[in-house]
Amino acid sequence: MDFFEAVKRRRSIRNYSATPVPAEVMHKALEAALLSPNSSNMQLWQIYWVQNPEKKRALAKACMNQGAARTAPELVVFTANRYLWKRNRKFLIDSLAGNPRQDLHDYYGKLIPTLYGWSILAPLKWVAVRIAGLFRPSIYEVSTPRDIQEVVVKSTALACQTFMLAIAAQGLDTCPMEGFDSKRVRRILGLKNGERIVMVISVGERTERGLWGERFRIPQDQVLHIIK
Repeated sequence: MDFFEAVKRRRSIRNYSATPVPAEVMHKALEAALLSPNSSNMQLWQIYWVQNPEKKRALAKACMNQGAARTAPELVVFTANRYLWKRNRKFLIDSLAGNPRQDLHDYYGKLIPTLYGWSILAPLKWVAVRIAGLFRPSIYEVSTPRDIQEVVVKSTALACQTFMLAIAAQGLDTCPMEGFDSKRVRRILGLKNGERIVMVISVGERTERGLWGERFRIPQDQVLHIIK
């Protein structure tokens, strides 16, 4: 199945058969998810593949017991955690050993700590960025912890999409769910402070009842703007 076939195949499935999902399908899709593009290659995501039957039942219940969760053979939770920047920065700096490009060393050695650290100085960073913007192009949306959190969530969402397309490319189905009790999900998974649940994704084989109708999209001319 080529990329465009996988994109067309992917639908949000609300009911699955009892057919198990092969482990190799899951591993292949999870490995693909980790190759997703992300801001500064910081990879500030965590993925929880819930295999424990008791926790899986609890997770389905926390997902409002909706069919997409209740009938799914597999459930995966993607979280974003901006507080992992120090750990991941070390991995990235270590990966640059022997690399002669000083700009990369400066980027991870100096710029990343400025962006992700020093939260207490966020008001000063906010003011400094806006003053700089009076004289040159500036990135305004990276001066507060909330800004950085949004960046990390967007990167994690890209990983979610890659995962779902990788499942579709292997002939199986998914449903990205935002309808869940975040407090209960946090307790079930034992999530750390600072971890933001981005999406719960179910995986399985669709049934006839799994699709709620034909795909509908807003007309392209309402959303696509070509600037000439």
